Amino acid sequence: MKKILLVGNGGREHALCEALFQSPQEKEIYNFATAINPGIKKLAKEIIVGNIMDLVELKRIAQKIQPDFAIIGPDDPIGIGSTDALAEIGVPSFAPTKACAQLEGSKSFTRNLLKKYNIDASPAFKVFENVQQTSLRKKFFDDFRGQIVVKADGLLGGKGVLVAGDHFTDFEEAEDFAVKSIQKFGRVVLEEKLLGEEFSLISLVDGETVLDTPAIQDHKRAFEGDTGPNTGGMGCISDERHSLPFLTSQDIKQAHHITVQTMKAIASELGEKFVGVMYGGFIVTARGIKLIEYNARFGDPEALNILPILKTDFIDICEKAIQGKLSEIGELEFSPYATVVKYLCPNGYPTNPVKNGEIFDRRKTNVCSPVSKVFFASVAEENGKLLLKGSRAIGVVGMGKTLEEANNACESEIKKFSGPLFYRKDIGTQSLIQKRTEHMKEIRG
Repeated sequence: MKKILLVGNGGREHALCEALFQSPQEKEIYNFATAINPGIKKLAKEIIVGNIMDLVELKRIAQKIQPDFAIIGPDDPIGIGSTDALAEIGVPSFAPTKACAQLEGSKSFTRNLLKKYNIDASPAFKVFENVQQTSLRKKFFDDFRGQIVVKADGLLGGKGVLVAGDHFTDFEEAEDFAVKSIQKFGRVVLEEKLLGEEFSLISLVDGETVLDTPAIQDHKRAFEGDTGPNTGGMGCISDERHSLPFLTSQDIKQAHHITVQTMKAIASELGEKFVGVMYGGFIVTARGIKLIEYNARFGDPEALNILPILKTDFIDICEKAIQGKLSEIGELEFSPYATVVKYLCPNGYPTNPVKNGEIFDRRKTNVCSPVSKVFFASVAEENGKLLLKGSRAIGVVGMGKTLEEANNACESEIKKFSGPLFYRKDIGTQSLIQKRTEHMKEIRG
């Protein structure tokens, strides 16, 4: 009997829990969470509610459960060293150490790492550590005619990156954020703004082997037509080739190669191996594939595209990665489906979301159709009611032999939910996919 400790309670963690639950191995899943996720509640043996950022509490819970291994879902607990804390009491984790997690937590660490090890994947960039260097930041701004990106050098819940045209229009706005980043984290990174189409390639690694999952495109903007404020992600698509209509096989190979090089560079630089998820945010530019950033965990919503079609035993993957034996898995196996994910969000999200509004679920016995999945995120079950808690609420997944079929399956499932909710109807539609494809043709020339 395998005992597994899962940390976190969002949509990503619901998907992780289901992937563990689907394993043919005998298992018990324990969930350390900030709140009870109604989806995880049906799958886990026990949910312990507490502060997932409290490493003392985490160790106390792990000592009581004695899990074979842990999976830490969110970025913040990974960033503060949950893996290290659990290792102190002999519990291994499918998640990187605090040092390795700098790959996500410190933009300057990652850019400097790629530069030091001659990994050609970065735009022009400069790291600033002094508030007084306004004139040098102004020169960088002017050199790129204001087309730059300002990155805080720490975790800010997805709000640590400001892009010219999207978040600021002049130097004063960019400089204000840069100064605040230096004051909070000690440094800020300025980069040239890259033009192209973005995609995610999430890889499972053990320090020696890199196994890729399907390539995915996320949709960050809150409203249709890619308008409105940035969010944690309103939804994602991946086609039946486990790629995207505008990507070539060579694009994927280049991104894979960058991740292999980066994984090896981390081992050389830190003297320890990265174990867990290396989530590369890449962009196809006229100059080839470039790295926007790395995350050190599954994306949310990206995990919702990947895990429902994963056929390889997920428990086996985690254990092999921890043991440094991922090569024994061979290639990951996925069902031959396109996937479309759309997040149902409370009205007013992300700036002024409705809270405690009731969600009505009209699925018969809460069961989805064979070509769809539902994952609960910022939702609480109270007195038999599903209530909105202010962030992305329900991730709905549609699967199909084509993106059109997957989108139809997703829309069909969404109709079974009602309440003070909205979502981006254009995600997965032919018109938006065509727009991305035409843009990529322009970029490639």
